[in-house]
Amino acid sequence: MTTEAPAEPQWQAAADAIDAAQSILVVSHIAPDGDAIGSLLGIAHSLRARGKEVSAAIDNGVPAELRFIPGSETILPAVSAGEYDLLIAVDSSDLSRIGKAGAYGLENSQCAINLDHHPTNTRYGDIHLIVPDAVAAVEIVYDFLAFMACEVSTDVAFALLTGLVTDTQGFRISATNSRTLSIAQDLMQRGASLSQIMANTLNSRPYQEVELWKLVLPSVRLDRGLIFATIRQCDIDRAGLESMSDGGLVSYLVNVAQAKVSAVFKELPNNQVEVGFRAKPGYDVASLAFQLGGGGHTLASGCTLTGTLQQAQDTVLPLAREVIAQGG
Repeated sequence: MTTEAPAEPQWQAAADAIDAAQSILVVSHIAPDGDAIGSLLGIAHSLRARGKEVSAAIDNGVPAELRFIPGSETILPAVSAGEYDLLIAVDSSDLSRIGKAGAYGLENSQCAINLDHHPTNTRYGDIHLIVPDAVAAVEIVYDFLAFMACEVSTDVAFALLTGLVTDTQGFRISATNSRTLSIAQDLMQRGASLSQIMANTLNSRPYQEVELWKLVLPSVRLDRGLIFATIRQCDIDRAGLESMSDGGLVSYLVNVAQAKVSAVFKELPNNQVEVGFRAKPGYDVASLAFQLGGGGHTLASGCTLTGTLQQAQDTVLPLAREVIAQGG
């Protein structure tokens, strides 16, 4: 990872690009979470209210558990036609994360804004709204809407609060600060229901994820502070899940008292393995993911490797043990 000080966010350049654009495509990362959908919809709703022609797309669309967010039905599962004045990519640290929809947008837009909070962001695009200190991408959207003097409607507030709740795990992660809570309070005052968001995200899971954990928990291993598990494609199929999600297992495992770093290896089609990392404060898994071609945050990151599950573990586990040796 680079140690250079990050450049200041280009607020005015981004606002000027939006003012000059009429057709806008907004995208976010593949396998989207609440912050991805929340930041995308927060931008899309607001720009439509300003009279812009806004299309929103994420590869494979919105996961079922996030379709409660107002406007989620407007997000397309693919985009393969049309020209745009402007692309806005949110919560996506690198080109591999924006998927086919983002790649199409980059090829067919005159300008691209990169809005993100990951310290491992590769600074693709023409205009950068990159704030590594932001607790979630929706925080940057919140500040950008204030910069542009946009009215924050109830639907926008609901989308932004969803991203804030999910990315902070209900305001529990160490990055949560007084401003995080201040933003949440403002969004609630604008009509966003914290209890409804909590009920639909942190306090809800499909039974298929329980079935998945039943299959996967026997694979869990704990070794000198490193705890890890393996999810095979056949586990996903047997559990009846449509997507390769661990159901929050990687976050669950890092809460084990003896664990310092957790990793979950997920077998994907086409000879690939997705690896999710979590860490307790004092340990840096962002540098680990970046070393492996991925990215993320100090305490939460991930990467995708080519090869078998065994090859991925042979590569990753020694590096994860180095993180534990260097941290603390």
